[in-house]
Amino acid sequence: MNGPPLEAEGLTLAYDQLVVAQDLSVQIPRASFTVIIGPNGCGKSTLLRALGRTLKPRAGRVLLDGEPIAALRSKDVARRLALLPQSPVAPESITVGDLVARGRYPHQGILRQWSAADARAVADALDATEVADLRDRYVAELSGGQRQRVWLAMALAQQTDLLLLDEPTTFLDIAHQFEVMDLCARLHEEGRTLVAVLHDLNQAARYATHLVAMKAGVVVAEGPPSDVVTEPLVREVFGLACRVVPDPETGTPMVVPARRDAHVRHLP
Repeated sequence: MNGPPLEAEGLTLAYDQLVVAQDLSVQIPRASFTVIIGPNGCGKSTLLRALGRTLKPRAGRVLLDGEPIAALRSKDVARRLALLPQSPVAPESITVGDLVARGRYPHQGILRQWSAADARAVADALDATEVADLRDRYVAELSGGQRQRVWLAMALAQQTDLLLLDEPTTFLDIAHQFEVMDLCARLHEEGRTLVAVLHDLNQAARYATHLVAMKAGVVVAEGPPSDVVTEPLVREVFGLACRVVPDPETGTPMVVPARRDAHVRHLP
């Protein structure tokens, strides 16, 4: 299939009377690892929620493989798109295994009950996120980092070609952050299209194939990390004086903040 798997056309996004974005349009390239970056409150997570159909736009539309996502049945969307929100809440007294198994719900129906394929999908998701040893534990007993990996496992168990992740490294220590990002990179290499919201510019530049930079509800730049992560853009979007140098491990852009006195001098 040609064309973007997911796109937004002329969106107005709002919470009650607070308008977050107007006339917002973006296309997610097929088979890309797209990362949305920008300062707090710029609309990153709001855009992701609209793309994942958990926030209804005031105006405009979201297209999933060229079809208006609002017109599709929920199960049809869930077979094609998995969304990991920023702060998911698990039901009380649910085990890790049971929570991850809920990722198979879109594949169930009157004529299709739990199968060996479902069991394999859950086992593979638990292994991929390294939480198989927690399978019988209650989710409420886990640390924040463990819970985040369990939620990611549930999203992986859906086995969708399109995966949306809102701050997937939240609560994780630095080693587990890179483990999760490496896992996302492997999923992308296997052919999935990923869209993630990240705060860490250097992680975004290292892992993304396509960056979308936002400020105040507007897309100010998009493209390969080498084109987007520049000193002028970091200063414009984040108000940070910096140098952008090649990452010594990957050659991707790496943001090095200026000394505090230089940062103060160059703030807009």
